[in-house]
Amino acid sequence: MRVRIFPLCGKILSEEASSVDWDALNLIHAENENLDVNIDVILMLHRMMEEAASPTEAGKFKTRDNLIMEYQPDGTRRIRFTPVKAKETESAIEQLILAYYDARQDADIPTIFLIPCFIVDFLCIHPFLDGNGRVSRLLTVLMLYISGYDIGKYISVENHIKKYKESYYAALEASSSGWHKNKNDYTPFMVNFLQILYKCFKDLDESFMDISLKKAKKSERVEAVLIGAIAPISKADIEEKIPDVSVKTIERVLNKMLKEEKIEKIGSYRDARYIKRRKSK
Repeated sequence: MRVRIFPLCGKILSEEASSVDWDALNLIHAENENLDVNIDVILMLHRMMEEAASPTEAGKFKTRDNLIMEYQPDGTRRIRFTPVKAKETESAIEQLILAYYDARQDADIPTIFLIPCFIVDFLCIHPFLDGNGRVSRLLTVLMLYISGYDIGKYISVENHIKKYKESYYAALEASSSGWHKNKNDYTPFMVNFLQILYKCFKDLDESFMDISLKKAKKSERVEAVLIGAIAPISKADIEEKIPDVSVKTIERVLNKMLKEEKIEKIGSYRDARYIKRRKSK
């Protein structure tokens, strides 16, 4: 299902992900129940991040047109995308917000799907001369809270976007193609967003598992890693997750679980992977 919020194209490869201003992020964590996505909040977040570096532009929409540039390794550059003109920016943001409000009232649309659509459109408008990417990531955390997901309180969504920035920007580029003609497809960025969100929850789950297993026997910890794996996992992966457990112990547990048919082996030798055996229907 395609969810069109507002036909705007995305920011592409021109800005490196930078550190989120902790004051702004902490405000979202503490006051998310009292915040909503609106112009005042968007400008406030931008002001909090940019006030020290650009006091005359902080908390204000762009006053001149801007371009999204792509820089090549050889030093050449080209215009990747021309965002909304400065004089049209505030109106475009207003329309985006109203469309978001309208869409989240539709019970047939999961609110989690609205977040990547909103972010693509927001980055396409490119409402500020600087700081658009950081504001978009703060808004992502806020909209996750609004949708009932507090993952941002425990895991840094910002850091996960940084970690997978190549695929993030590639998906953004794909979802922005054809935007000016109202023919862009949000699907690539939606898929990427859900993948990043999944990795955030997976890391959180593993963190809880690490805490719960601190006092467990080493063999029990190996079993927990294998049973909890949602994708085939190698012996080297297990060693990385629990480095204080010897290779000999890991191999002993692997052999035991294979004999008990708790796990199955995929591949052989160095390429071998292990996964929890599915119950027969």
